Amino acid sequence: MIPIKDVNPSRSAPIVNITIIAICVVVWLYEWRLMDSVVLTLRGAVSAFEIFIRNFGLVPVELFDKPYTLITHMFLHGGWLHIIGNMWFLWIFGDNVEDKLGRARYLAFYVLCGLGAAFTQTFMSLIFGGGNVPMVGASGAVSGVLGAYLRMFPHARVLALIPIFIFFTFMELPAAIFIGFWFLIQVVNGIISLPLMGMGGVAWYAHIGGFLVGYLLVDKFRKEKDIYY
Repeated sequence: MIPIKDVNPSRSAPIVNITIIAICVVVWLYEWRLMDSVVLTLRGAVSAFEIFIRNFGLVPVELFDKPYTLITHMFLHGGWLHIIGNMWFLWIFGDNVEDKLGRARYLAFYVLCGLGAAFTQTFMSLIFGGGNVPMVGASGAVSGVLGAYLRMFPHARVLALIPIFIFFTFMELPAAIFIGFWFLIQVVNGIISLPLMGMGGVAWYAHIGGFLVGYLLVDKFRKEKDIYY
């Protein structure tokens, strides 16, 4: 399912949300330019992109040597589909969460969700394999935003593009169904991928961890204690 928009107007301009998106896009464009560059090392010719990801992506076994990667990895991405997907979800769901939390609280909340996601994926990688694989992407923090959105706006409508056999159709769904189904997919894929974690791929447990942190933590950050709708 691909979200097109949510029918849930916000009351204020999502300055922080837009800034996060802008930073991620600028960093990605820089990464993209590095793909055509090669650096000579003791291992031979290595892509400058690979070196950049290794230095600023979160590598579980190197976390104590590079603690800054807990933050920097959230603003890196591995490909066009990766960043477009993350930023699209953040654009659709982040404005309403920022509206409810306030700008400063939203930024702190976003970072904490990203940290929760990072620690969850790091733990799973160290236990099941993949401790040497760099993790990059805003997915964990964005998953936390989805968790917060589900908590605060379960009945908001989400217009989505849904596959039905070989056709696609547009359908409005309650956020509880759309996001709930999205989370179910993360859990199922996380379980299926356990034996393959050492090979890299999608950081499913970052999605799961970030989502749970967002869902459980958002009440502590809300500036208004109004009822959910």
